[in-house]
Amino acid sequence: MNWNARPLVHRAEFRILVATNDFETSQWIRTFADARWSHTHRGWHVPDNERNRAILRLAPRIDKTPDKSIVQQVARFKLWLQSRRYSEHTVKTYSDALICFLDFFNHKTVDEIDIDDLIRFNNEYILEKKLSASYQNQIVNAVKLYFAQIQQRKLEVELIHRPKRQKLLPNVLSKAEVKLILNAHVNFKHKVMLCMIYSCGLRCSELIGLKPADIQSDRHVVVIRQAKGKKDRIVPLSVNILEMLRQYYAGYKPKVWLFEATQPGQPYSAKSLQHILKEAVRKAEIQKPVTLHWLRHSYATHLLENGTDLRYIQEILGHNSSKTTEIYTHVSTLSIQMIKSPFDDL
Repeated sequence: MNWNARPLVHRAEFRILVATNDFETSQWIRTFADARWSHTHRGWHVPDNERNRAILRLAPRIDKTPDKSIVQQVARFKLWLQSRRYSEHTVKTYSDALICFLDFFNHKTVDEIDIDDLIRFNNEYILEKKLSASYQNQIVNAVKLYFAQIQQRKLEVELIHRPKRQKLLPNVLSKAEVKLILNAHVNFKHKVMLCMIYSCGLRCSELIGLKPADIQSDRHVVVIRQAKGKKDRIVPLSVNILEMLRQYYAGYKPKVWLFEATQPGQPYSAKSLQHILKEAVRKAEIQKPVTLHWLRHSYATHLLENGTDLRYIQEILGHNSSKTTEIYTHVSTLSIQMIKSPFDDL
C-alpha cells in the first residue's frame, strides 16, 4: 500500500492527512478510529497520536511552545473577529483558511513566516492542488488580516498574483420550468416554502430565518431581518402567496419560526430544504442541476423581463452594488428575442 502522510491542523485539532491514489489504501485508512474525509485537502485524515504516527511511519510529534501553537494563534484571531462583530460564517471561513495556511508552515514559528512563504503557499499548495480562485482569495484575505491585526505587521499581499474572478452568468429557469418545480410537491408545506423563495427572491437562510410576524399582510410585504451584510430589507408579498401562507398558518400553526422542523420551535434546516427542491426537480423531470439560488436568480430575471426597474430589483434582492444586479441584464432574453437575425433576410 502506498500513501503520503503529513501533519495537519484541521478545525483546531491535530490530525494526520493521508494522501493516496490507491483504493485499497483508502479503504484501510477509513478503518482508523475517527477517520474523516477532507474535501479541501482531498484526503482522509486521522487523529495525530503516537499509534497512528507509528503505523503511518511518521516521526514522533514535537509540540510547539504554547504561545506559538497554531491552535492558540487561530483562537486569538477568532476572538478578534468576533469582537469586531464579523458574521459567524466569515469567522469560520477566515479561521479555517488561517489554519490551513499556518499548518503548511508548521516547521516554522509565526514570527518566521514572511511574504515569500505566502507566495510559496500560493504556488505549492493552492495552484498545485488546483483549488478555486475564491478559496485562494479567502486565504489571502485571512492571512493579511491576521498579520495586520494579531501580529501587528504587514505582509505585502499586493505582491501575490490574485486570480481574476470568473464572470459567470447566473443560472435561470424559464417560467414554465419554475411552475413545474413549484407544483411538483403534494406536501403543502414543501410547496409553500419553494413558492416563498421564488415569489420573494429569498436566499435559503432568509427563508428559514423568517418568523410569522415578518409577514406583514396589511402592507403586502415581507420583512427580511439581518440578512447578508447584517441588513434589514422589505420585499413585496404577492397576493397568491399570501393566500397560501394563510392556509399554511391555519394548518401548521408555527410557534416561533414561520417554517419549523418536526420539533416545534426549531427552525427548518437548510439541508432539508435543499432535499425538498431536489425531489421537486426530480418529479418535474428537469434535467438541470437546479439549486435553491436558481429560484432567486429566476425571480430577478423574470422581474426584469416584466419591466421592473433595476434599482427596485437591487433593493428587493439586497445587493450593495448595482453592478451585482446588472448581471441579470445579460441573461434576460426579452430584448434579445426582439433582435432580428440578418439570416432571416437571406
